[in-house]
Amino acid sequence: MSKTPAKTRITHFLAENGALVGLVVLCIALFIATPTFLTTKNLLNIGIQSATTAILAFGMTFVIVTAGIDLAVGSIAALGAMVSASMFTNVGMPGWLTLVIGLLIGLGAGAISGLGVAYGKLPAFIATLAMMSVARGLTLVISDGRPIATAPEVNFLGSNLGPIPVPVIMLVVAGLACWFILNRTVLGRSMYAVGGNLEAARLSGLPVKKVLVSVYALSGLFAGFAGLLIAGRLSSAQPAAATGYEMDAIAAVVIGGASLAGGAGKASGTLVGALLLVVIRNGLNILNVNSFWQQVVIGCVIAIAVGIDVLRRKTN
Repeated sequence: MSKTPAKTRITHFLAENGALVGLVVLCIALFIATPTFLTTKNLLNIGIQSATTAILAFGMTFVIVTAGIDLAVGSIAALGAMVSASMFTNVGMPGWLTLVIGLLIGLGAGAISGLGVAYGKLPAFIATLAMMSVARGLTLVISDGRPIATAPEVNFLGSNLGPIPVPVIMLVVAGLACWFILNRTVLGRSMYAVGGNLEAARLSGLPVKKVLVSVYALSGLFAGFAGLLIAGRLSSAQPAAATGYEMDAIAAVVIGGASLAGGAGKASGTLVGALLLVVIRNGLNILNVNSFWQQVVIGCVIAIAVGIDVLRRKTN
């Protein structure tokens, strides 16, 4: 029996785990450049910063697996948190109920985008771009452009349980939920089928439209969760919260190995992609690199990740 050449095995490993290798190499390089990088305090800070990006990206993973895109997750995150805060401060609802409402707002906003894509036949880019504008506008209308205090139950999401930050715990919970949905449910298998070949999935009897609505609803739910985490850390809902976060979410998914053409993507890859983005920013901050140059570096990383995805699809 012939053995697979070592070069082929290495190439396959790098293709499947390039982001993880890059993350390890980057961490080693930053540790050499500045010993403060691998301190407990900084690592916990990286975990806290990663939580929001990763949770948004987990929701985005569902969408990208089906060959879609969701530009509204940042605005939905802000809207969910703002409605939750308004229900607590202005209406006097119990804190636990406002937390649930924040999640439901995200779920509902995402489902509306999904209905536009599945039944309205709108391109995902247009449907979610419209939702991005609507959600951000509603956030500003509700808040009148001012922060609103959040409930103690929401603020708990930004606190610590002993030495461990709650956002890190929520990151693990969201990651496990994403993994379970993708790998252990009929919906998850349907996502891969729709992303791999939508017409074939339809002809095989899959309820494609329901799958698409569910995918965008899940993306909105995760966005609402991320918005509550941001509000919990700040003890208030901010009208400009999560602005631009959708780009980081998309980048994390693509860097993690998902294909913008659909049919590929996994929770672990998305987590690595989110960590890589945050570690890059964290390292550049420690090294006192100008924030403008940081944007240049992140842009280059995204371009490289997309380029690798294109090459990978050409060789398959």
